[in-house]
Amino acid sequence: MPPESNSGREEPTSERIKNRIQRAARRYNANDNIAEFLEPGDLDALLEEVAVRMQGVLESLVIDTTNDHNTQDTARRVAKMYLTEVFAGRYTAAPPVTEFPNAESLNELMIVGPITIRSACSHHFCPIMGRLWIGVLPNEHSNLIGLSKYSRLAQWVMGRPQIQEEAISQLADLLVSKVTPDGLAVVMEADHFCMHWRGVKDTSAKMINSVMRGTFLKDAALRREFLSLINLKD
Repeated sequence: MPPESNSGREEPTSERIKNRIQRAARRYNANDNIAEFLEPGDLDALLEEVAVRMQGVLESLVIDTTNDHNTQDTARRVAKMYLTEVFAGRYTAAPPVTEFPNAESLNELMIVGPITIRSACSHHFCPIMGRLWIGVLPNEHSNLIGLSKYSRLAQWVMGRPQIQEEAISQLADLLVSKVTPDGLAVVMEADHFCMHWRGVKDTSAKMINSVMRGTFLKDAALRREFLSLINLKD
């Protein structure tokens, strides 16, 4: 039998998930991953719940979804897009990453990028489209991961409602925990459609920011080498 609330009505899936998170004293901000609190069948049930609520949004926008063939299934399409595509990094566990010992004691700068990223602004749910570069300075105790895993981890972090400044900080923390390097750097350049599409409507503006950890913070020459090699003008 499905759980019921005190009023005798079935408790929404979103409430059950939220209750689990709150009992664990964890937060569930827009850019948090909550996969560990989902049980089998929750995602499908959540999709149906979001579709119903999205249908209410369309009705409040005075869109005739009954007679307009273009929007008859829009509510469910949007729900599916959010849960399984655009915000999949919120509802799915981290991609598996095999770590290898640094057998050759590599300690030279490695750069991965540009990695294409897609996200959405947590303020307006407008797209953020861009690219990022990752610089790693390993040490003899570092773990090495496959090049494709940098991209998969970046896409997992970006696949949530985000602001760019927090997103690359999250990614940097994740990579430091996986690789344990002497230094790590992340630079991201992106178009924000909350600027392009609305508000100031400036279609040429981009946002570029960086996070530097470890040796990249202390060694100006290393930082300059990394920034010169990624060449943002390409």
